[in-house]
Amino acid sequence: METTAQIQSIYTDGACSGNPGPGGWGVVVCYNDETTYELGGSDKKTTNNRMEMQAAIAALEFFKQAGQIEPITIYTDSEYLKNGITQWVKGWKKKGWQTSAGKPVLNQDLWEILDQLNTRLVHWQHVRGHSGNFYNDRCDTIARGFSMGKPPYLKQNEATLTNSAITHDIDNKTIQSTEVPSENAILNIAMTDSNAPFAVESTDNNVPSEFRVSQLRDLVETLRIADEVAEKGYLITSSELANLMDVNASAVTSRGDNWVWRNWHISRVRREGNQILWQLERVLD
Repeated sequence: METTAQIQSIYTDGACSGNPGPGGWGVVVCYNDETTYELGGSDKKTTNNRMEMQAAIAALEFFKQAGQIEPITIYTDSEYLKNGITQWVKGWKKKGWQTSAGKPVLNQDLWEILDQLNTRLVHWQHVRGHSGNFYNDRCDTIARGFSMGKPPYLKQNEATLTNSAITHDIDNKTIQSTEVPSENAILNIAMTDSNAPFAVESTDNNVPSEFRVSQLRDLVETLRIADEVAEKGYLITSSELANLMDVNASAVTSRGDNWVWRNWHISRVRREGNQILWQLERVLD
């Protein structure tokens, strides 16, 4: 008798280019037979917190459709999401969706959906972002790809879930949870983070080789974009540079006016309004 694989854990992440701005979210479903299933989606104007929450909604919807009665763990690098769904939401509901200060709870629409989908079978676990956790990094890659309008190839096994296109309507706007790629979609790799080499060089035998290749392609695309920015002499803002490096904007500004990142000298050029503009110059051999 064939045994159906059970969901063991689900990783979620959200990203936003600007806050608010174009956003994306990613989900990796991990089964006990070491297979995975990926989900992703985007929103043209949103916030990072909403994308973190939308990823969790998609994860819970996927788990619900699976009809599994065995418990799972959902991993998120958002303390806002983890604390909200496990602690704060109970108090918010008692107060009629008001904070302790008497103000309306932000993102109430998504909190209500999360609260409805959440069950005792779900254990919520916080994981530190960009710490070398393979599946958390993969979720980040998916989320960033969708936020930048470059959806990455999503690993999806149709036998795992026949109805893989999960949608949810929020304020009369349908958010598509998955996109089933064409056979050539694997060539459409999203720009990913600067931590990719560490993931690629991982000695974890459980990491699928196709993901390692995908991450390497993502890294090459990131470096190609940086090279083009330098060659064309484009000036980019702190947030744009942070997106390229996959760090917080504060990590960019805290480094000073001149420093080196990978193959480029980074120098502060000038300030325009509330934006700092930076220039990339290729390091000479």
